[in-house]
Amino acid sequence: MTQILIAGAIALAVAILLTPVLIREFSRRSWGQEIRQDGPASHQAKAGTPSMGGVAILIAIWVGYLGSYIFSWVRGDGGPTASGLLVLGLATGLGLVGFLDDFIKLARHRNLGLNKTQKSLAQLVVAVVFGVLLLQFRNDKGRTPASEHLSYVRDIEAITLTGVGFVVFCWLVVYAWSNAVNFTDGLDGLAAGSTAMVMGTYVLITMWQDQHSCDNVRAGIGDMASDASAACYQVRDPHDLALVAMVAAAACLGFLWWNAAPAKIFMGDTGSLALGGVVAGLSITTHTELLMVVIGALFVAEAISVVIQIVSFRTTGKRPFRMTPFHHHFELGGWDQTAVIIRFWLLTAISCALGLGLFYGEWVSGI
Repeated sequence: MTQILIAGAIALAVAILLTPVLIREFSRRSWGQEIRQDGPASHQAKAGTPSMGGVAILIAIWVGYLGSYIFSWVRGDGGPTASGLLVLGLATGLGLVGFLDDFIKLARHRNLGLNKTQKSLAQLVVAVVFGVLLLQFRNDKGRTPASEHLSYVRDIEAITLTGVGFVVFCWLVVYAWSNAVNFTDGLDGLAAGSTAMVMGTYVLITMWQDQHSCDNVRAGIGDMASDASAACYQVRDPHDLALVAMVAAAACLGFLWWNAAPAKIFMGDTGSLALGGVVAGLSITTHTELLMVVIGALFVAEAISVVIQIVSFRTTGKRPFRMTPFHHHFELGGWDQTAVIIRFWLLTAISCALGLGLFYGEWVSGI
């Protein structure tokens, strides 16, 4: 627990202190956000706001994660695990894709960076590498960072994805979540605040999985040591995944200090794609892919609104929303931007609480 708190404190401090440095540097270079002309009129005032602040989020995540292990090594404990490094590697790979997209936008002073095909191919490459590596690195218990089963709170044994099928599944999960978080990043602080809550929820989930790990049960450690037949969790590195969730949550909160309305900097695709990678990676490595749909319901709704808008317009010529992602629908309906943000944060808090309730309820029913 101490290491997790240290990791969060370091990541929070780095994000809070580094972000204003980026604001000054990006402003000096005139690396300001270009605003889409078909968006809400109120957004035109944001033109020129520094973007690419996701650089601070990624740096804070890595410094917090590795920094916490300095204290761990001093005590003679182990180092980073394959699970944690793979999730952070996924986030970094997607962050680099977003960085390239952001840099093209800023360098060419336009609202378009990589085209859809280029971005999708880059996401595909990162996701495939991640999917292949997830089934490597067996520990002394024979566990790999991910399971080939679809999962809800734990593996669904009846649904197995093997070989190419598992890699395709990983690509779908990574593609969906990275774009879903990217769609949500359209209002000041909306993506950062929502992701912080989702990551905070996963800190609790992974700590619970660590305390009730099947490995602890067999070793006679923890609350469940007296009942080896109880519903334990077969997650490979839950403590390290708790560190990942904590540093991501803390980095988002530190960035939110400067990104809250009125935002002094935007995270850009660098941040939103990276955070989407953390969401996707944690859902797979904690064996909770379906539960993440509940916890990250806001991201799901934002992505679905875009899909509905496109399908409806191409098939009927009509748009069910004034504009998508659908947070803009409410803005164009007369809602103040701050009202949309706060209400969407509340929806995220509700979905996180519901997800925690489902997670705990499944454990209670299984013991």
